[in-house]
Amino acid sequence: MAWSSPLMWAQFVSIGLMALALGLDALSLGLGLGMKGIRKLDILKVSAVTALFHVLMPLAGMWMGGYISVLLGKVATMCGGLLLLLLGGHMIYSSLHPGEERSYDHRSFVGLLLFSLSVSIDAFSVGVSLGMFAGDVLLTVGMFGAAGGLMSVIGLLLGRHVGEWIGEYGEMLGGVILMAFGLKFLL
Repeated sequence: MAWSSPLMWAQFVSIGLMALALGLDALSLGLGLGMKGIRKLDILKVSAVTALFHVLMPLAGMWMGGYISVLLGKVATMCGGLLLLLLGGHMIYSSLHPGEERSYDHRSFVGLLLFSLSVSIDAFSVGVSLGMFAGDVLLTVGMFGAAGGLMSVIGLLLGRHVGEWIGEYGEMLGGVILMAFGLKFLL
C-alpha cells in the first residue's frame, strides 16, 4: 500500500492514537516510580524494557486475536489492575514502614519485569482486538514500542524531579498513583 493512499494515512493516525493512549499508562506509572527516586541509567533500562514489552505484548495479542479476544481482553485488564494494586499497596506500606523491607526494586530483574508488564498488559488486549483485522503489524508494534518507551522516559524523568521536590512522601504518592490505575483497570 502506498503512503500517499488515504487509507494508509488513516491507519497510521489510528495506530498512532492507540499507541499514544497505551503510552499514557507508561507515562503515568513512570511518574509514580520516578517519585521514588531513580537513577538516569535505571530510567534507560526501565524505558527500554517497557518499550520491548509494548512491542511483545500487542504482538502476542495479535497472534491470539482470532481465537479468544473478548475473554482475554477482560482477563488481561483485570490481571493488570490487580498487579498495579499489589505494587501500589506495597509501595505505600514500604513508605509507612521505612525500617522494614523496601518496595519492589525496579533495578532487579523481577521488579523490572513487573513494572514493564503492568504498564503493557493493556497493549496485549489491544493486540488481541487488532489481531482480527488485517493491518501493518510492523508499523503497529513499532509505534506501540516507540510510544511506550518514550512516554516511560518522560514519566520517569518528571517523577524524578517531582519526587525530589516532594521528598519522603514521593514513594507513598507513587503507590497511590499505581493503585488508582489498578482500580481504573478493575472498574
